[in-house]
Amino acid sequence: MANPVFKTTSGGGSGEATVAASSKKGYALELKEGEYVFREGELGTEMYIINEGKVEIINQVGDEQQVLAVLEKGDFFGEMSVLEELPRAASARAATDIRLLQINGSTFDQLLRGNPEIAVRMMRKLSRRLRETDEMLRSVMGTKVASRELPRQDVQVVSDGPERLVHAPSGIEFALSNGSETTIGRKDPVTGIYPDIDLTPVDTQRSVSRRHAKIFRRGSKYFFGEEIGTMNSTFLNGKRLDTGIPAEIRTGDELRCGVVILRFEAS
Repeated sequence: MANPVFKTTSGGGSGEATVAASSKKGYALELKEGEYVFREGELGTEMYIINEGKVEIINQVGDEQQVLAVLEKGDFFGEMSVLEELPRAASARAATDIRLLQINGSTFDQLLRGNPEIAVRMMRKLSRRLRETDEMLRSVMGTKVASRELPRQDVQVVSDGPERLVHAPSGIEFALSNGSETTIGRKDPVTGIYPDIDLTPVDTQRSVSRRHAKIFRRGSKYFFGEEIGTMNSTFLNGKRLDTGIPAEIRTGDELRCGVVILRFEAS
């Protein structure tokens, strides 16, 4: 999606912004640091994609405001109002000067066609909410719930073994997780899903999708596969991988996610 030209001005003392530019896929919107995109409880029919800056998602808890997440370029928020036209469940405030793309119902379908990664992330976010609600209900009913996915990992749980991905230009090494699967991508505060290997430090061009690829450990063998909804391609030794079809990898193989090239090392 091409970045639109932004020519907006903030709207008076209310702290809200005025839309002054548009494109076929949405409206361009600018706000200054501290201004609100929307407030908790307001009715809304738009969602937003961040083109520049950071946005805080905030809940009012008693007399205090609690920051639930800080979103950055490429992240989206407010989608529930487009899907169900519900009141805003939280407030969104500019943590820095921001530039947004505002999406309403009439341009929502164009967004999904033009950016499948956002569609997949939206599905994962909703799926995670359903699982959390299901587990909460089961817990209330006194039913022990077995974990059905890897836990959220703000800090990677590293393997005890030598398996790792090496980024030669920077010298940074990323250890595989100690489970049977290792997710590769960038942290995603929108969905609350964090990869085992976060390539943000070596991906200055943001070419890696939030959930880009996965390494599977099956006995003594390892396999590398591309995740569904990945925007940029995934390669093994220069050959493009088909989505959802893992290929076996061996020590010394070159793995590429977007523009990030890594070397697989194992015993």
